[in-house]
Amino acid sequence: MTGGPSAGMLLETIADRRDFLRASEQKVADLVLNDATQVMSYNMAGLAEAAGVSEPTVMRFCSAIGFDGFRSFKIELAQTIALGLPMTLSAIGADDSLQDLTGKVFSRTISSLDRAHRHLDDRIIGDAIDLMLDAGEVIFVGAGASGIVALDAQQKFPLFGVPCQAPADYHQQFISASMSGPSTVVVAISNTARTETVIRVAKLAKQKGAKVVAIVGDNGPLADVADVAIHVNTFEDTDLYTPTVSRLAGLVVIDVIATGVSIRRGAAAAERIQAMKTELAQMRAEAPGDLDTHEDEDER
Repeated sequence: MTGGPSAGMLLETIADRRDFLRASEQKVADLVLNDATQVMSYNMAGLAEAAGVSEPTVMRFCSAIGFDGFRSFKIELAQTIALGLPMTLSAIGADDSLQDLTGKVFSRTISSLDRAHRHLDDRIIGDAIDLMLDAGEVIFVGAGASGIVALDAQQKFPLFGVPCQAPADYHQQFISASMSGPSTVVVAISNTARTETVIRVAKLAKQKGAKVVAIVGDNGPLADVADVAIHVNTFEDTDLYTPTVSRLAGLVVIDVIATGVSIRRGAAAAERIQAMKTELAQMRAEAPGDLDTHEDEDER
C-alpha cells in the first residue's frame, strides 16, 4: 500500500486510532493533531525529536495509520492542510484556558461541519428535495437535540411552500403520523438512528402511505424505515464537554433542503417569499408605535 486515508480524512483517522496506538506512537499522534502545520516543516528526525521518540517509532506510527512510509504520510498531510481544515481535534479538558476552550469548541465544530459536507451524497439530497416538492404537508419529528432541529425546520415553512408542523410531544407526533397520507412527507431526525419514539412515528407514517426522509448520523433502524436516508457524519461523541455538533450539522442540512425546494418552486414562489419578508419588516418597524397607541387607549 502506497497511501493511507484519503485527503481530508487524515486527521480524523489519527484521532480515531489514537487510543489503539502504543504510548510512544501516541506522542507522535498528539503532535500532529495539535499542530499539523508545524509538523509539515519537520523531516523524520525532526518529528522524532519534537515528539520525544525515536525515528523507528515515527515509522511505526505512519504504518499504524495506513502509510508505507514517512514520505507518503507527509504528502497526505500537505493535502489535508491545503483543504484548510481546523487542526485541533483534542479533547476539551477542565483545566483548559478560556482561549484553549474557545479554540477547541470552534475547531471541533468547523471540522465536523466540513466532515458532514464532504460525506453528503448530493444525489440523496436531490431525492429528498424531490419528495418535498410533491408534498402537500411536511411533518418534522425528533427528540432531544434532534427535536430542536425539527422545530427550526418548521420555521422555514415559507421556503417549503406547504403547511409544516413539528410537534414536540411524542403523543402529538404519533397523532400527526396517524393522520398522515400519501401527500405527507415525514422528516424524522435522529443522530443515532435508534431513537425509539422517532422510529415508531416514522413506521406509522409509512403505514398510512406517507413518505419518510430520515436525517441520521449513523446506520440504524430509522435509516432502514426511510424512503430517503441522509447520513450526516460529524465528530459526535460522549465526551463530557463535547459540543452537540450533530445538531448544528442537521440545521445546515435542513437549510440546504429548504433552499433547494424554494429554488425549484420557481420565480412565483420567490416573489411570494420576498413579499412576505417585506411585509414582515414593515410590521416590525410599525409595531412599537401601534403598541404605544393601544397603551394610551387602555389608560383612558
